[in-house]
Parts: sequence; C-alpha cells; structure tokens
Amino acid sequence: MGVPAQTHLRALTVQEERTLRRLSTATSERVDTVRRAKALLSVAAGQSLTQAARGAGFASGEAVSRLVERFNERGLQVLRIAAGRGRKPTYGSQARTRILQEVQREPDRQDDRTATWSLKMLEKALRKDELPCIGATTIGRVLHEAGYSVQQSRTWCPTGTAQRQRKAGVVTVQDPYAEEKNRQGRRCVGVSMVE
Repeated sequence: MGVPAQTHLRALTVQEERTLRRLSTATSERVDTVRRAKALLSVAAGQSLTQAARGAGFASGEAVSRLVERFNERGLQVLRIAAGRGRKPTYGSQARTRILQEVQREPDRQDDRTATWSLKMLEKALRKDELPCIGATTIGRVLHEAGYSVQQSRTWCPTGTAQRQRKAGVVTVQDPYAEEKNRQGRRCVGVSMVE
C-alpha cells in the first residue's frame, strides 16, 4: 500500500520543536519515543515520509504517515504509548484492599499457625478465603506499592522471648543465645511497614 500524498505535518510550535529535539537525542528515554521524535523532526525538516522512516528506523513511510496524522490531531501525546496496551492487572482494587486488610490483621496463632506475617503465611491465609490462586510475588508487589517492606531480620518483633505455661501461670522466658543465633544468619523473613 502506498503512502498517501496528502499527509502534511502542521507547523510546529517553538515548545514542540524544542521538546522533539530534546527527545530525539535523549539516551534515557524509551526507544520508541526517540524514534517517533526523530521521524517528526525529519518530516518537519522537509524530508519525505520514506526518508524519515528510514532515518528513524520505521519499516515504512506509511507508519510515519499515520504518526504525522496523529500528531496533527493530538500533538506531543503521540510520543507516548497509547492507553490500553500491555498486560491487564490480574487483581483489581478489591483484591489489593483485601491483601492490605489481611496484613494489617494480627495473625491468629491457632488458625494462621504464625505469630508474625511472612509472604508465604499471607499467601496461605489469602488462599483459604477469597483469592485461591494468589502468589507470594503478587502479594509482595502489592505490599511494596502500599509502603511495606520485606525485612530479613526480625528487629521489629521480640526475638528470643516466648510465652510459656507454668504451674504459677503464664511466664515470659528469654533465650540467652538469641543474639548469637541472629548473628549466625538464622533469620526469618517478615513483613513490616516502612516509616
């Protein structure tokens, strides 16, 4: 299919031209954004659509023609990827809210079989109820976005202490070797809020 002859680039504003020049030489921008900026600048400089396509790395002048038409309608917005591209989120806002509710809940030692949350224990608790296929990676991602952090040490909870039932009642016992054990690398992964 040939390139339409009536495709002409409208006159660029000073701001648009400045932005296109900056983007066309940027090394930290996405490659597709740089290519689009280069193609638009080439057409603005008077090159044909085919020459602009070759210079910017497009397969054909028709792709540049469509880019020019979109630029004439929407301006610099055409440099970004269109909405709707990419993978759709598997878990919506309700699932994310449910994950955050679960991590804020104090774990029940009998039902959850833990005193503190880890990603695996959160996964088990969430799979029991509403989210049967959720994984620890997804939970970690949701928690990270909400400001939580997975910690390698248990400095956020009392390590080396335990509640024991004695004849006199419940007492708190301390492990005299707890610090030494932590230094040797016997650490658990837990979830805590980043301040």
